[in-house]
Amino acid sequence: MSGDSRSAAGERVGENIEDPMATCTSDMEYFESYQDFDTHRLMLADKVRTNAYKDAIYNAKHLFEGKVIMDIGAGTGILSLFCANVGAKKVIAVEASELARFLPKVVEANGFQNVIEVIHSKVEDVKLDLKIDIMVSEWMGFYLLHESMLDSVIYARNKFLKPDGLMFPKSAQIFASPCKIPELWKNCHDFWNEKQYGFDLSCFSDVAKIKNKPEIVSVASDCLLSDAQLLWDLDLMKISLDELKSLNDRRFFAIEEDGDMQGICIWFTCAFPVQDEEGVDATLSTAPWLPETHWKQTVVVLPEQTSFEAGDITGWDLHLEKSDHGRSYKIQLECLDANEEHPVPCLCGSVKCELVRHFMKTHPDPSESIMNNTNV
Repeated sequence: MSGDSRSAAGERVGENIEDPMATCTSDMEYFESYQDFDTHRLMLADKVRTNAYKDAIYNAKHLFEGKVIMDIGAGTGILSLFCANVGAKKVIAVEASELARFLPKVVEANGFQNVIEVIHSKVEDVKLDLKIDIMVSEWMGFYLLHESMLDSVIYARNKFLKPDGLMFPKSAQIFASPCKIPELWKNCHDFWNEKQYGFDLSCFSDVAKIKNKPEIVSVASDCLLSDAQLLWDLDLMKISLDELKSLNDRRFFAIEEDGDMQGICIWFTCAFPVQDEEGVDATLSTAPWLPETHWKQTVVVLPEQTSFEAGDITGWDLHLEKSDHGRSYKIQLECLDANEEHPVPCLCGSVKCELVRHFMKTHPDPSESIMNNTNV
């Protein structure tokens, strides 16, 4: 590590940070927010998002034909229409907001009144006398978990999905990388240290750092300082509500080029239970190097930047905890020095960690290695 190292290892970043859209403190406020047609226009206009679902459903026509489908959080009904169009026997479109009042007209206008049934309700209050073959939902929020709609999807899965049923998507992954964010950094930090209209307002700088929160921005791929690493892989067929209450990850990265680490860039992908011609799962990704989506990326801006040289190792402890109220998560990040304990296996690329990884690959039997489930 070289240059201006102003962020000390062990410093806690983002203590009790709420995510940037944490204004919905109740289910009522949350569902009212989805009555805004501009919100739905934004999502429908997101071609990456909508086409990912359309392609996954259309390419899985053989799975949908003659089956009973539930669309959780149906919104404008576009996913329900996709399902009906590929031959679903019945589609139950569940929508809690007042938008549900318009959906029967949408269904009739497209000739699916004998296929799509609209239920104006929270899915937690729905009562059915049948089981579901496939559950479809676009539940993802910023950094995947914002809004906590996944809770409702899991509830519905446990209550309605057949034992051999399918989830669209079937899994979701959260990735991260240290990053530089020069323009955002200037707006968040340098602004207060520059004279405004000839006056010194720098005393607000420390307050601005303390009150910092995640930012939703598009991060250029060349602003990532290291290869991305997978933080959490959620199997949507199995994950429980308890597992979503708190997520923890210790991670180390090898810096690939000289630069200032100013934030942590977080994004997600989702995989569907259908494969392309090469046998690869259909996916929806919000990665920085792919076409932009309305989710963009989530950046946890650090209170102080740290200068690194290529080959340096940096790390963090990242903790996401669901708020006691509302639909947000608290994000806590603790920066770690390279000599802190590394998880096993560790992908940071250091000699020590590479030796451990090699040993584990050549000794796959846990009884042969005393290093498994330890730190190094």
